[in-house]
Amino acid sequence: MSPRRIMLVAALLIFAGAGRAADRPNVLLVITDDQGFGDLGAHGNPVVKTPGIDAFAKNSAWLKNFYVSPVCSPTRSSLLSGLYNYRTGVVDTFLGRAMMRPGVRTLAERLGEQGYRTGLFGKWHLGDNYPLRPEDRGFQTTLWHNGGGLAQPSDSPEMKPATAYFDPVLIRNGREVKTKGYCTDVFTDAALDFIAADKREPFFAYVAYNAPHDPFEVPDSLAAPYRKLDLTAAGFPKSGQPWAGPKVNTEQIAAAYGMIENIDTNFGRLLKALEEKKLADDTLVIFMTDNGPGGVRYNAGLRNRKGTVYEGGIRVPCYVRLPGRIKPGHVIEQPAAHIDLTPTILDLCHVAAKDSPAFDGRSLTALLAGTETSWPNRTIFLQWHRGNAPERYRAFAARGPRYKLVQATGVAPENTLTPKFELFDLKADPFEQTDLASDRPDEIAALKKQYDDWFTDVTKTGFDPVRVHIGSEHENPARLSRQDWRGPNAGWTADSLGYWEAFAERAGTYEFTVRSRTGFSRYELDLDFPENKQTVGPRVSGPVATPDDNKSPILQTKVNRTLPKGPVRLTARVGDVNKMRGADYLEVRFVEVAK
Repeated sequence: MSPRRIMLVAALLIFAGAGRAADRPNVLLVITDDQGFGDLGAHGNPVVKTPGIDAFAKNSAWLKNFYVSPVCSPTRSSLLSGLYNYRTGVVDTFLGRAMMRPGVRTLAERLGEQGYRTGLFGKWHLGDNYPLRPEDRGFQTTLWHNGGGLAQPSDSPEMKPATAYFDPVLIRNGREVKTKGYCTDVFTDAALDFIAADKREPFFAYVAYNAPHDPFEVPDSLAAPYRKLDLTAAGFPKSGQPWAGPKVNTEQIAAAYGMIENIDTNFGRLLKALEEKKLADDTLVIFMTDNGPGGVRYNAGLRNRKGTVYEGGIRVPCYVRLPGRIKPGHVIEQPAAHIDLTPTILDLCHVAAKDSPAFDGRSLTALLAGTETSWPNRTIFLQWHRGNAPERYRAFAARGPRYKLVQATGVAPENTLTPKFELFDLKADPFEQTDLASDRPDEIAALKKQYDDWFTDVTKTGFDPVRVHIGSEHENPARLSRQDWRGPNAGWTADSLGYWEAFAERAGTYEFTVRSRTGFSRYELDLDFPENKQTVGPRVSGPVATPDDNKSPILQTKVNRTLPKGPVRLTARVGDVNKMRGADYLEVRFVEVAK
């Protein structure tokens, strides 16, 4: 090939690469779990070691006033849909309330339809069974854990909670696998393999670390150096609000900081891979967290922590980098939120949203580029409390461009709600130290009216239970855990009892396996059909033989039943003649079509 032809081909390749970077950048979205605003060196923490994230922050645009929900699942549903979480059906983190409605379209689906390779590595927390799994929601490559975290009732029966973060059993592309290593390292390894797999099409890698969420399991070599430091409030800067919580546990803080340092190392591995593969200039990188800190520790003076609608529970780090299109070092003061990231990413990737309803969020592209001159004012709404459905005025915040209305009480639904409305001027008082409610009744009334209109709108479709499907060709068998059962006595304690709302996709014979982590001599299985308001046949029950292997962590029994197609409520109890309790797992396998 002649030198002139070589130069022409090189120029065309450069032009093609620049066009793809401008039109279809890769997307690396990294979100951590329970890492608060104060859990970064870049945010004034003098103890935790986060040099990689701190350096990334300097070369990125900073969404300084970035908001998420007070807890995990609501944040993730909004992040991946561009909608307020109530529109997605997600109201809480467990007991069937963290399951995103199948009809909600995700960012992964939208990008995948435009030729993106899509992968999820880490925490999903929007439904463990078909049709709610990440494999069902647009993610083509997956490695994830069930439920809201490792060491929870949704773990594989083979896992031990005390060591769940090490060599965890995870789900890879729909199948359980035993992995080797510390969980954050394992998820990063999988993400790196995905990024390196194919350069022909752009990728969307959603890396959702489950750390530093409790139970604070971490290699001792990472926690040990922090134990030598003063991890009480005396060892940190004095500004804003005092630490929120009844007791400081320095051992947990040391472990959390070790987990965060490990996150920083793995985030650095991801960025290094982009550099080595010459993808850094073609990749939109976002680093964020899902809510405030999950423990009592330094939070940069913000008020309170995870689970509250004060700033310490809902304002989190968010940094965005895309060379050539996003202004590095740019600080964006305008309030933004999780609902904005899907429309922003689609905008930067030149992917049009073709369906309705419109997003609740806005594209932040102009703000990130530093070209926006007239950003319209708006109010961002955040609410969370326990219960099957949202209730007006319980634990909510309405964050306007300057003032923030807070009604923080009512997280526990069994408590009688007596609303207490507070008003803060966040420009003058970012630490929420001075309540202006009595001084500015007009501002209170205006924000309250906006909240009322919003609440009516986002809850109008109701909150019927989202059902898991059994008998599906996509997941057979389906293993149900306490993560997604419901009922007034459902919970995670030893004596809890709940039921699963399911949908039988095929009429026929089903095999039910009742499992428990503790011994039982009897079982009961109820099958209730709400459409005809009856229980089919007598309750299935009987004695259980003692297994030969007394060391087995799971005791189980199996029974076959015939089900019609349609909704079914499943209740499994285990115990003895004196007391029955809810089973830890119910595995349902479709056996044969009804004759």
